[in-house]
Amino acid sequence: MTRSISAVRGGLLAAAAALALGVTTPPATAQDSDSGNWLFVTVTRGDGRHGGTPGTLLLCDPPQGHARAAEACADLDRVGGDIGKLRQKDAFCPMIYAPVTAHARGEWNGHPVDYRETFSNGCGLAAQTGAVFAVDG
Repeated sequence: MTRSISAVRGGLLAAAAALALGVTTPPATAQDSDSGNWLFVTVTRGDGRHGGTPGTLLLCDPPQGHARAAEACADLDRVGGDIGKLRQKDAFCPMIYAPVTAHARGEWNGHPVDYRETFSNGCGLAAQTGAVFAVDG
């Protein structure tokens, strides 16, 4: 009985010491962001029904996540985070059918975002969504 009390007392002392010295906190995640402006974006070749597609976390305060993060955040800010409202300059895209599916989920100004659309090719995707899905740099 004395050993178990000593073990408990030792554990409590160690926990108290850790609290007194300060506990390191894990790195911030998108959900911890104060701005609420983050998206996890993926681009999948084909109809987008395949699982396991790697994606990119786009954070907008400060902009980071891929090579055009600042431009993507500005685009999203302009439309209040509604990707469906993005309209880019006119583009002349080839009439080659090579479908890509864009998917974004996250939060913008405290509102959930869940966007998925399949485009006829990468050019159409870029023309419609600007830098948001430019995850390859």
